[in-house]
Amino acid sequence: MPTSSQQYNKFQAVSSKTVKIGIGLLLSILIFGSAGYYYIEGMNLLDSVYMTVITISTVGFKEVGSHPLTPDGKLFTIALIIMSLGSLAYVGSNMARFVFDGELANYIKTYRVDKKIAKLKDHVIIVGYGRNGEQAAMELAENEVEFVILDKRDNVISRIRENENILYIKGDATHEETLEQAGINRARALIATTPNDADNVFVVLTARSMNPGLTVISRASELESQMKLKRAGATNVIMPERIGGQRMAKLVHQPDVVEFIEYILLQKSQDVTLEEVPCKNLAQRFVGKSIAELKVRETTGANIIGIKISGARYVFNPDPQMILSRNDQLFVLGNPIQIKRLKEVMESEAKLTK
Repeated sequence: MPTSSQQYNKFQAVSSKTVKIGIGLLLSILIFGSAGYYYIEGMNLLDSVYMTVITISTVGFKEVGSHPLTPDGKLFTIALIIMSLGSLAYVGSNMARFVFDGELANYIKTYRVDKKIAKLKDHVIIVGYGRNGEQAAMELAENEVEFVILDKRDNVISRIRENENILYIKGDATHEETLEQAGINRARALIATTPNDADNVFVVLTARSMNPGLTVISRASELESQMKLKRAGATNVIMPERIGGQRMAKLVHQPDVVEFIEYILLQKSQDVTLEEVPCKNLAQRFVGKSIAELKVRETTGANIIGIKISGARYVFNPDPQMILSRNDQLFVLGNPIQIKRLKEVMESEAKLTK
């Protein structure tokens, strides 16, 4: 399956070939006609070229000289007109096909999209644009995270083209050249959402080898595929069917809890959000200090509901006396203004006023 860049190059080659064929046919007819009039009618070179040009252009000027064409000359002229019309029809139909079938517009858009993708940095690559891929794209777009969609299906690409704001590449994500075109070395994460676990394993393996520091999230349909994807290099593996089943069961005995959590995680307003706040830029005055000494609730209004200690162990509802380090990561509940304020407090060496 060719990538979109390869398709654009193919379009250039086809267009260039059509133009070259057209020019070649025109020159051939000009030479053939001039030679015919030169030998059949005994015209000089200039008159022969002139007769050829007015014949193939069908302008209808009178023949050169004081005598009408000979029978052989008339037959030759008929043949020349038929040849020229056929050649023009061939070239014209090919160029019209590119324009009116939408191929020209598609390839122009592909070229522009490729130019934008080449400038991306710290973006996300979404492999597959089915139900899961489309939902992931919507979530990233709402959070203003740049992303590129990879898909090899013609009908899917046609649907994506309807949205001018989506960057896409038509190609097979299991091929390294497709991932390179998507900027795998500059990306922050890759999300593999294809329904085929084998394809996801190959995509994860290829992506991990090309960018060892990449965050790779993959979908899995079968339970046994989960470990394979982990071994291939997936950072996280998601099983939509399993998550869906668990959610439905919890809605039976804990409906309000599920709705509350979904409101926090999936709501579109700016009232509340649950966000990860890394401690890597923690001010020196807080290193080795307790959570209580941050005075989070007092100075920002946000709430620390969890902590990941040194990238390994999760602690929910941490004790206020827990000591912080720059290897920790906080899970904070609050509105965007409160969380922004918390980051400012954590990273400032000077004591900030309320």
